[in-house]
Amino acid sequence: MASPAKLNLFLAVTGRRADGYHELVSLVSTVAWGDTVELALDDGPDEIVLSCTSAGVPAGPANLAWRAAALYREERPFSGRLRIGLEKRIPAGAGLGGGSSNAAAVLWGLERLLGDTPGEEVRRARAARLGSDVPLFLAPGPVLMRGRGEKTETVPPKLAAALKGRPVLIFKPGVEIATARAYQALAAGAPESHTPESAAEDLWRRWVAAPGSAPLANSFSAVAAAKFPAIALLLERLRKTFGARCQLSGSGSACFWLDPPAPPGPEAAIREAWGPEAFLVRTHLGHPRPNLGGSCDAQTVA
Repeated sequence: MASPAKLNLFLAVTGRRADGYHELVSLVSTVAWGDTVELALDDGPDEIVLSCTSAGVPAGPANLAWRAAALYREERPFSGRLRIGLEKRIPAGAGLGGGSSNAAAVLWGLERLLGDTPGEEVRRARAARLGSDVPLFLAPGPVLMRGRGEKTETVPPKLAAALKGRPVLIFKPGVEIATARAYQALAAGAPESHTPESAAEDLWRRWVAAPGSAPLANSFSAVAAAKFPAIALLLERLRKTFGARCQLSGSGSACFWLDPPAPPGPEAAIREAWGPEAFLVRTHLGHPRPNLGGSCDAQTVA
């Protein structure tokens, strides 16, 4: 199963709640690139065995895909050994939602393996228990996120059509930004670091009205720039040199360039600034969610 990355076309953190979570408004789209997840159920003991092509990826409860399987088994018990295979392409600490996407793929895959049809409400509630970003990967297209991120709204059809297939260049420096640390830094600068709710809603209205020219914005831009000035310096250079529509995704450190010119100019400029360790991939917005319904003939879903 494909497990796509996501991009925050705009991300406005509007405040911090009494429970410690932050309120946000964000327009998010998946892309046609990411990880691959495979599930297999056999007659072994009732356990979850996770393997990954990348070294250093946790294989137990520290992995969100493992926790997704454990939660599913807790809510809907099933017998046998569940094997989860992850082929990782999405870098960690990038703000691209790799772990959340893997968890959503596991939920989808278990529905297929077990022939379950829990309904959208149950599916979304299960995903929200795992993490704020997981529900967005259950949506059939781009979404507007609210609350701490677990509340998703389908965007108007005209906006969805305008976003689908738009080319994008994703690029990341050779550094990672931990999401929890980024939120801590944002909270330390409050209230100045927060985006007023009125400004966040204005961003949303501008995207609905004119997606071809609406601004890319991210409340974490200043946080990322303070920790890694090279990120802000490169984004500004790309804007001045190419007129680029580029921005940080999530809490970083990955950035994206919407509607980039043909290679090799953009790639050369990024590697000149960040060196050979820079990660780059060209793809486009939009990735369909898996088809569901009925039981799976095989004991493997891929």
